[in-house]
Amino acid sequence: MKNLLIRASHPDELDVVEALLREASAWLASRGIDQWQYPPHRDRILEALERGVCFLAFKEGEPVATIQVDDFADPEFWAPEDRPDAALYVHRMAVTRTASGAGIGSLLHDWASERAAAKRQQWLRLDAWKDNPGLHRFYEDAGFTLVRIVDLSHRRSGALFQRSTISGA
Repeated sequence: MKNLLIRASHPDELDVVEALLREASAWLASRGIDQWQYPPHRDRILEALERGVCFLAFKEGEPVATIQVDDFADPEFWAPEDRPDAALYVHRMAVTRTASGAGIGSLLHDWASERAAAKRQQWLRLDAWKDNPGLHRFYEDAGFTLVRIVDLSHRRSGALFQRSTISGA
């Protein structure tokens, strides 16, 4: 994938994953966006590392991004009629600022879609911050369709996106 190596990250790389997420959080804050303005969920990240569903992307040997891809369909968002088991889900994707604008996010989505298709999943899905239209455009430009917005008072996320993993769909 255009000189990008993507591999499962290891539990001893927790600090690398957290650093990528903290950098993304600081960048968002600098733009007046309150998304991810909390310490990373270390326990959830470590659990993902141990399950082998948290990945690092490297360019020229340096970590430039992280993405989690698994089968967890948040039950507050994805209803039984959505067929939650027909998809893989993206969580905690971040690209380092030094590599931003190079299309790495799109490459990661393509990689995750290929991963879902290989597992015979019809969809690649994610939930995004409800009030970040720039992020919504980014996902739409990457081939995702807004399914709906779930507006729960205790959740800031809830913009549900999906893209088909079936060629030509």
